[in-house]
Amino acid sequence: MAKVKTLYRCSSCQHEVAKWVGRCPDCNSWGTVDEVAAATATVAVGRRAMLPSTAAAPLSSIDSKTTQARSTGVSELDRVLGGGIVAGSVVLLSGEPGVGKSTLLLEVAHRWARQHEERSLYVTAEESAGQVRLRADRTGAVHEKVYLAAESDLATIFGHVDQVKPTLLVVDSVQTMLAADADGVMGGVTQVKAVASALTALAKSSGIVVLLVGHVTKDGAVAGPRTLEHLVDVVLHFEGDKHSTLRMVRGLKNRFGSTDEVGCFEMREDGIACVDDPSGLFLHHRGTSVPGTAITVAMDGKRPMLGEVQGLTVTTQAPAPRRAVSGLDYNRVSMVLAVLQSRCGLYLGKHDVYAATVGGMRLSEPAADLAVALAIASADADQALSPGMVILGEVGLAGEVRRVQGLNQRLAEAERLGFTEAVVPPGVERAGRKMRLHEVTDLRGALGLIGVRRRRAAKAAAVEAAG
Repeated sequence: MAKVKTLYRCSSCQHEVAKWVGRCPDCNSWGTVDEVAAATATVAVGRRAMLPSTAAAPLSSIDSKTTQARSTGVSELDRVLGGGIVAGSVVLLSGEPGVGKSTLLLEVAHRWARQHEERSLYVTAEESAGQVRLRADRTGAVHEKVYLAAESDLATIFGHVDQVKPTLLVVDSVQTMLAADADGVMGGVTQVKAVASALTALAKSSGIVVLLVGHVTKDGAVAGPRTLEHLVDVVLHFEGDKHSTLRMVRGLKNRFGSTDEVGCFEMREDGIACVDDPSGLFLHHRGTSVPGTAITVAMDGKRPMLGEVQGLTVTTQAPAPRRAVSGLDYNRVSMVLAVLQSRCGLYLGKHDVYAATVGGMRLSEPAADLAVALAIASADADQALSPGMVILGEVGLAGEVRRVQGLNQRLAEAERLGFTEAVVPPGVERAGRKMRLHEVTDLRGALGLIGVRRRRAAKAAAVEAAG
């Protein structure tokens, strides 16, 4: 027999302390310290064998068809999952309140029942059955094989599963479920861990696909213990801007595929719709171009998306000119302005400078540096760039233009959408490409390519003559 003593362990970082504390001294997480039992001394050491319930089998003899993915009926979600959902898997979908998590999973339950002719069970503890029915009527998600239960007790949910016998179970949400045999309050660390463990065991033993809705903290992380993310097979994050209809699903963990894919959706009055080609949401003035506008191609995971960068310069008498940035990295825009002044002679010390993206798109990667620089220079010179031109490249502090990752894939996407020329760093592969490529080695050469330097000099001479 072993002598057992009690210690306390953080479920987030596994740090152990001798007594209970509300905040982990190692990772500073609140409410993650749980009581555990540890064996400190062993009186007798022996080897005891138990007959396994299932004999070990050669890996080659295991049927791989049991782990093949099945489509959810939502193409963009299948893209992120790696082709679909594997039987017996547990998927956790997290996101801000009101972003559309419940709407998306209700659509998944509907399309699963319609496409596979199998029952799906939607369990909600946050809404009444009438509220879910109203949403289903609005989005067209009513189907005879979609079952609904408004329950928060875990044992009762298992009873519904035994009666309905679904192949897809949606639980909204894991933080609002209560396990009667576990301590703690609803939504607490112990309760969330117990609920997630029970649902994971259900999925593995019965082959039911379980989709869990998870709340997030104010920092955007999944609420609850870190163990929750370790228990499930897939962790997805649903994000979106309240000022935009665009929604993105990103994979944070996927045991069955890559986490580089991104799914795009659009929130509409009649529900949520897949966006197969999101570039159109971020582009304007495709027919004509205006000063201060530049088109670039961003990589979101493995997915190239065209975006529009806009710049504006306004003369000011204020001693400290304003720098306003929206949808871009403020520090990178400030760096680009410094390079424009120091390396290219484009003095903007008497101008307010505004830089933004269109349609709620966020660009934080260095590949947009050159587009930001040319958009601002174009606005200052009052000269429009070609409407069929895309601009790609990272700008260094010495003014050089550097290559970016996935350049060929970005150019292929721009060419597919009808763009005819591109400003790119040197060394681009030209074989089989119909686009006209303008290779530039530094930012000064890029400005000279579009004639901004000449127009800027003429504008300065005109102002000096007038003064």
